[in-house]
Amino acid sequence: MGRVSGKVVLLTGGAMGLGKAAAKALVAEGAQVVITDIDEDAGRATAQEVGCSFIAQDVTDWDRWLAVIAEIERDHGRLDVLVNNAAITVFGSVMDISVEDFRRCYTVDVDSIFMGCKAAIPLMARSGGGSIVNFSSAAANKPSADLAAYNSAKAAVPMLTKSIALWCAREKNGIRVNSVQPGTILTPNVESVIAGTPDPDATREAFSVAQPVGHMGEPEDIAHLVVYLASDESRFATGAPFIVDGGLSIA
Repeated sequence: MGRVSGKVVLLTGGAMGLGKAAAKALVAEGAQVVITDIDEDAGRATAQEVGCSFIAQDVTDWDRWLAVIAEIERDHGRLDVLVNNAAITVFGSVMDISVEDFRRCYTVDVDSIFMGCKAAIPLMARSGGGSIVNFSSAAANKPSADLAAYNSAKAAVPMLTKSIALWCAREKNGIRVNSVQPGTILTPNVESVIAGTPDPDATREAFSVAQPVGHMGEPEDIAHLVVYLASDESRFATGAPFIVDGGLSIA
């Protein structure tokens, strides 16, 4: 207990799924967590359930990023950890997906991470450094013909992370930056995808056996990694892609 005691954490997309699980794990280990989400009702409900704070945020809005960071500084005086979790999945092959949807995927999944890091780094540096965790996906390593936007957007995140990590190291500001690449995790979003297929049982089985370990992951599997990266235990890790996918990327 207390692995991140006293640390101030800002976590985007915290209303449900992986974000909610990470927020719960961080609070349990002593962090002061502020979650943000575009879904205000779900965000407030999660904050009440988990025991953290909530701020409404559209992560694609640069001015809103500046306002959120200013609110964190006003209320907490510091920022030790930023978890860029908010993302969307956009389906479609290169011929099926519209230009607008392709750009929307990049705006949410890549631009928001750039903006989050850019907005948060000055406060984190003034706070004495800390940890940034950027969510990528196993889709960064395992292409699908029907995920042209999502595959390429998630593949951009680890390289963006490495560039930011190298800059922070050069500046000696004490900030380390890493990315997380989850495999197929049984979140409410994945459950809804399975339920919406013609044969949910067959889809669930297909999702499970895609991982060499033979089953999908649980949100807590990723939450444990986020706690590690947020804690001082990971002080020598920066610029690294942490793959937690049940072996999907090596199959």
